[in-house]
Amino acid sequence: MKTLSVAQMREADRRCIEDIGIPGAVLMNNAGAAVFEQIDRGPVGVVCGKGNNGGDGFVVARLAMLAGYETRLVLVARPEDIRGDAAIFMRAYQRLGGEIQAATDAQEAAAAVRNLADCATLVDALLGTGTRGEVTGPIRDAIEAWPDDLRTVAVDVPSGMNADTGEACGVCMRANTTVTFAFAKDGFTAPTARAFLGTLVVADIGIPACCGDDALWAEVQRRW
Repeated sequence: MKTLSVAQMREADRRCIEDIGIPGAVLMNNAGAAVFEQIDRGPVGVVCGKGNNGGDGFVVARLAMLAGYETRLVLVARPEDIRGDAAIFMRAYQRLGGEIQAATDAQEAAAAVRNLADCATLVDALLGTGTRGEVTGPIRDAIEAWPDDLRTVAVDVPSGMNADTGEACGVCMRANTTVTFAFAKDGFTAPTARAFLGTLVVADIGIPACCGDDALWAEVQRRW
């Protein structure tokens, strides 16, 4: 299984979006669709952060809602702070009738997550591969309040994991399934990561293999 570091994955994304010209919104929609493939019943609870990981979560919520599942979305941030591609998919979800429960402090975040305890599946779209150092604030409270006995699908990486080392950044989600995108991450091979990842699914979201391979990338560039 080929793995990439966080820096290598960031460069693969950049090559795909900036050099090849595949829009980031296309990749985000594909990522959310790949996560949605792991959902087969509702109610579905989706818990989003304010970054691109949360954007993937908005896609999952939209698809779940359109599939007829009862869908509840918690945003551990203010909606007005969502930017870029994530904002595109937040607005699409809302315009189709989706509701957002914003939780901006520790108490609200913990309570909102606990209120999802009757869902069949929870989607962890809080933090992505850029996590470093100790997880703090409302995000930490959301992770600590996560119901232990519910099936959890993590988006790209379990929230709170250092994707380079596989270690918890003070706290880390324990997923039943982790859907990671394009390539597995280096930290996933560490023994410490196994308890958090659950079943690992490496999903094709449209990033060509050459974007993650320097030798292949050099060959592609020679053809330009």
